Amino acid sequence: MSNMLKEALSSPDVVAAQLTDNAQLAALAEKLARRRPHVALTVARGSSDHAASYFASLAMSRLGVPVASLPMSVATLQQAPLKVDGQLALAFSQSGRSPDLVDTMKALHAAGAVTASFVNVPDSPLAAACAWNFPLLAGPELSVAATKSYIAMLSLSAQLVALWQGDDTLSHALNQLPQALRQAGRLDWSPAIEQLRDVKRMLVIGRGAGLAIAQEAALKLKETSGIQAEAFSSAEVRHGPMELIDQDYPLLVFAPRGPEQAGLIQLARDMQDRGARVLLAAPAGVENATLPLCNTADPALDPIAAISTFYVMAAGLAAARGRDPDTPRHLSKITETH
Repeated sequence: MSNMLKEALSSPDVVAAQLTDNAQLAALAEKLARRRPHVALTVARGSSDHAASYFASLAMSRLGVPVASLPMSVATLQQAPLKVDGQLALAFSQSGRSPDLVDTMKALHAAGAVTASFVNVPDSPLAAACAWNFPLLAGPELSVAATKSYIAMLSLSAQLVALWQGDDTLSHALNQLPQALRQAGRLDWSPAIEQLRDVKRMLVIGRGAGLAIAQEAALKLKETSGIQAEAFSSAEVRHGPMELIDQDYPLLVFAPRGPEQAGLIQLARDMQDRGARVLLAAPAGVENATLPLCNTADPALDPIAAISTFYVMAAGLAAARGRDPDTPRHLSKITETH
């Protein structure tokens, strides 16, 4: 069994550990509720930026706070005079060691932002650069392909939004998330391995909070299986990307519960009518679904269970393609950019 698979399957225990003590997270949420920031900025790269996308979707839809992913060069190379006094700046990172990430958070802190980090290494330079630090509690991650740390970021994002909003229903649902993740890790996505074993390019589709997992899935297909996978919103793909989709073109469509689901299912049908090879991931009861998804105690958490199921498949797909998901050929665990 690869480290990637072991670590993906360990994510329920990671989330359970987070939920045992979130007093500090509640303190930050209480501060944000008092100060009422008008905007929030996220700072991240790679898988961490996809986790930030999930946070952004929840914060905007539930709190009404606009969230933007900040290009770090604006703060570091351009040294722009960002007007962020009293606004939230939230960094996401596995290692917390990339210089531009650290320097950006230092600059935002100096400009008066409320700085916080979700990082897996609690004594990292990033943690030291932020006023608030929340360890992911994922433990050492040996596979280059991040899995449990990504899920840990999604869980912390949902916890922060629930506490900030004062949503007891979502908080209660989070307490049931570890069990849902265990169930998600047992779902059978072997048809996806058969369908994707020999593909060279594909699209991964999502929308809303599900776009964050489509982005993450596309990245993992690139780095673990060498597939040129690109992620799009189901609304965006009906523009220019539609031209790519013809007979037998492979698509993976994530359609968990939520207001976006109907449009995602319709897109899958339209692409099937065009002759595309569509893998529709949806919960029980959705017609023509080819891959099962696990429902959680709240639809806002369904994307977390969905990516957990995907990770198990991705590890198997990499093996079927003769690759080692733990050691991609041109990647390292820690990427330091400036």
